[in-house]
Amino acid sequence: MHYLLLIVGILFLIFSVLFLDIATLSQLDVLAIEWISGYRTEFLNQINQSLSVIGGMPFVLFLSTLWCIFLLWYKKYASVIFICIGIIGGILLGWLLKFSIARPRPAESFHLVESYGSSFPSAHSVYAACLGCLAIFIYRQHPRHTIIWMGAGAWMLIMGISRVYLGVHFPSDVISGWSISFIWISLWYMVWIRYCTAHK
Repeated sequence: MHYLLLIVGILFLIFSVLFLDIATLSQLDVLAIEWISGYRTEFLNQINQSLSVIGGMPFVLFLSTLWCIFLLWYKKYASVIFICIGIIGGILLGWLLKFSIARPRPAESFHLVESYGSSFPSAHSVYAACLGCLAIFIYRQHPRHTIIWMGAGAWMLIMGISRVYLGVHFPSDVISGWSISFIWISLWYMVWIRYCTAHK
């Protein structure tokens, strides 16, 4: 599973980086923003603005803390370490790339929420994919793991579409955010599972 996720992450990252350098692909990013903005309604605006808050760093850290407290209650110490390093590493990696690449965001006329930092990658997409991948790996043997996988995938997709709808990210920013988390969490999982296996 983690090898497949790693390969998908690498392919997605290569694909998204092409949008930074190829003018035709960059124009597709702009056209996607223009297209989706034509379907805005007040109701959808409110939903996506709420998603922006829920998917932001403060709420993600709050949710991760609650998750860790729950796991600590059941003495799942290894899982807590997996979550903490996974989330913190994802946040640091995402923002390091933001500052390094410094891609301008879509035109402010499209923005429905306040934005911070540069555009590539989408931090909200990084956070959503980090949480989703962590949940998939931690509950990989859960009786209802299929439902967990579907829920994690839906959350990543919803958050990604939301960022484009709100006009603060191009589609390639979202894809790159997912890919970074896929790669990071897959690699971190390999280290984590080897450490846990060695200390059973």
